Amino acid sequence: MEKIKNFLKAETVLVISFLLAVISVFFKRPSMEYAGYIDFRTLSLLFCLMVVTSELNSLGVFSEIAEALLAKANSYRQLTILLVCLCFFSSMIITNDVALITFVPFSITLFQMANLEKKLVSLIVLETIAANLGSMFTPLGNPQNLYLYGLSGMTMKEFLLLMLKPTLVAFILLMIGCFLQSGKDVELSQLDTGNSKKQVANRKGKLSFSIVLFFICLLSVFRVVSYEVPFAVAVLGSILIDRKILKKPDYSLLFTFVFFFIFIGNMKHLESVCALLENMLRGRELITSFLCSQIISNVPAAVLLSGFTGDFEKLILGVNIGGLGTLIASMASLISYKLFVANCPEEKGRYFGVFTGANLVFAVVLLGGCLAF
Repeated sequence: MEKIKNFLKAETVLVISFLLAVISVFFKRPSMEYAGYIDFRTLSLLFCLMVVTSELNSLGVFSEIAEALLAKANSYRQLTILLVCLCFFSSMIITNDVALITFVPFSITLFQMANLEKKLVSLIVLETIAANLGSMFTPLGNPQNLYLYGLSGMTMKEFLLLMLKPTLVAFILLMIGCFLQSGKDVELSQLDTGNSKKQVANRKGKLSFSIVLFFICLLSVFRVVSYEVPFAVAVLGSILIDRKILKKPDYSLLFTFVFFFIFIGNMKHLESVCALLENMLRGRELITSFLCSQIISNVPAAVLLSGFTGDFEKLILGVNIGGLGTLIASMASLISYKLFVANCPEEKGRYFGVFTGANLVFAVVLLGGCLAF
């Protein structure tokens, strides 16, 4: 029973999506039509990107880059700006989850060694916001973007132009937040975080495989090659190089997508329900998707609402800004929260307060800007 309770607590969204899919089966009996509900392109690309980023992370590539960039930082403010920028810009390519999994533990170790523990709350909050907002700029940045980009049929240029203004505003707000920080000078040149040059068997082969797979994924995102190509490379390459790689993707997220696809597909056969949801969303996509994200998080909100609106631009903006707000609005936020609390349990209350306040400020500014323009 304890294991079941822990699973339900850890995978609440997965369980909810499964129950919704099961309930929807009573309205539309299972058939071959179900296969048409599922967006295999999104699932395949998401799986491949998970393989790439988790492998590069395990090889210590991102930590090595971080150490190289931080080598000349000599003040708390410089250190904060560099770490926040690392999360902001890296999340555009390696996703917000991976950026936080990589740089939050790195930051905690760095600050503890530099005797800056009291500054960790504000840093981790800024890093979390940076990862969530930096990731909204590209289709690769997070799962909801990858899904909505493919579904909308937008070109890469159209997507980037849509997200350019809110991303620039987000970056300016983050820099203001960084410049408001103050602290003692620090000397980082002698600090050893233990991340440099990880010695991994067959490191060169794994690194080459990850880089090649990433570029094939990019070609698929740009619709140059079919999604089957990177999927085949990811599976076959993992089997040949290291089968353990296949354990690294977040399968619970992938199955959450599948269950929501089934639920939405079945609900579309109920004209009354479909009409009701479409009327609720029409003209209110931005606010509705933002509010929905606060309750079930922005990835399932994107999948759920996408079946009942054609205004993908507002939906994309809404679910990305919707990553701000509550702690569950973006699952990536839970990652940094758990990592922080594991190291500083006595600061849990202060972290929650600072996180909520900062997220509300960013959300109000960005939502206000989108509604005004």
